[in-house]
Amino acid sequence: MVFARLHPLARSLLERFCRQGLRNREKDMPPSYLTRQGYDKLQDELDHLRTVKRQEVAQRLHEAMEGGELIEDAEYEAAKNEQAFVEGRIQELEMLLANARVIEDKGKMDVAQVAATVTIQEGDSEPEIYTIVGPAEANPREGRISHESPLGRALLNHRAGDTVNVDAPDGSFTVRVIKVE
Repeated sequence: MVFARLHPLARSLLERFCRQGLRNREKDMPPSYLTRQGYDKLQDELDHLRTVKRQEVAQRLHEAMEGGELIEDAEYEAAKNEQAFVEGRIQELEMLLANARVIEDKGKMDVAQVAATVTIQEGDSEPEIYTIVGPAEANPREGRISHESPLGRALLNHRAGDTVNVDAPDGSFTVRVIKVE
């Protein structure tokens, strides 16, 4: 189905049906903790998918359908797959943002919690700096760890100077909290 080619009334009914289904599922979902920056980034992605990407995929589908034999048309199949991915991502983002709890920057913190930046050190190794975020924003390579990860969970509610035992899948290790901001 090409969403953009639907009759406006049919599209409106489909959107309403989808939103109602999302609302029913939202009640069962736990909240997603996001920083303001993370929330805005996901909202921008959602807006882009709804406006730009959806139209691009619809255009690709339209062009592929005009091409003739749809059964063996690789371009048509690729466009259908892309449409499924885009619509799935839109639903995922809608649910995530509907259940979001935005964590506002509270300035200087002395206890590790979501949105805190924590400097830790394991043994004699170099200190490492992580910001504790919700799972949707986690990216360890960028220094953003989930509060649900083994390290994030272990750091919660600890202060500078505390020694923290981390139970990770590869085994336990100990870190010292140097600074909490």
